Amino acid sequence: MPHGNMPHFISIEGSDGAGKTTQATRLVERLKAAGVAVLYIREPGGTPVGEDLRRVLKSGGDINPRAELLMFEAARSEIVEKIIRPALSRGDVVVADRFSDSSVAYQSYGRGLAVAEVRDMNRFATGGLVPDLTILLDMPAHDALGRTADRDKGTAGAQRRFESEPDEFHRRVADGYRKLAEAEPKRWRVLDASLAADQVAAAVWAVVAQRLALRQ
Repeated sequence: MPHGNMPHFISIEGSDGAGKTTQATRLVERLKAAGVAVLYIREPGGTPVGEDLRRVLKSGGDINPRAELLMFEAARSEIVEKIIRPALSRGDVVVADRFSDSSVAYQSYGRGLAVAEVRDMNRFATGGLVPDLTILLDMPAHDALGRTADRDKGTAGAQRRFESEPDEFHRRVADGYRKLAEAEPKRWRVLDASLAADQVAAAVWAVVAQRLALRQ
């Protein structure tokens, strides 16, 4: 098990279609195989309130940016208090498929809300909780959107709120993520998400195994 100042809280971030869920679940399975007590969470979701808000945020109609942010923060506050903090207190590793950095990328850089205001809301909702390690799955926004289109082809109701935003929105989000990573190089690791899934998974594992002092 990791100990001391080793990271217990790992978030995986990136634009829609970058492969976050695939890589987060693969990382969780590999950590379990290594004998690590690990918990997977996704945002928004993970609690009854969070799942209700997820349905609205993913498939709802026109929502103004401030209301959108508040719903994300409400879901985040619930999962932090009821799921994440108890797991960290037990000494578990928590792997998050998105966390508070998503709000800065999407609601600030994407929607245009002030970065400082979104950061203040993040601190309020999480009680100041920040991941120890954040992995950014980085790839051109257009290519990532192409993946979501291929994934959702033929799926009823696949046109979801964020995926249906124009390319420029997704370029702003991707650029925002890169700026966040550049500003905190000690916390962030940027990986090329355009590689094959197995190659990305190997790169993710190399980063995490080194930080948790696990055998590779």
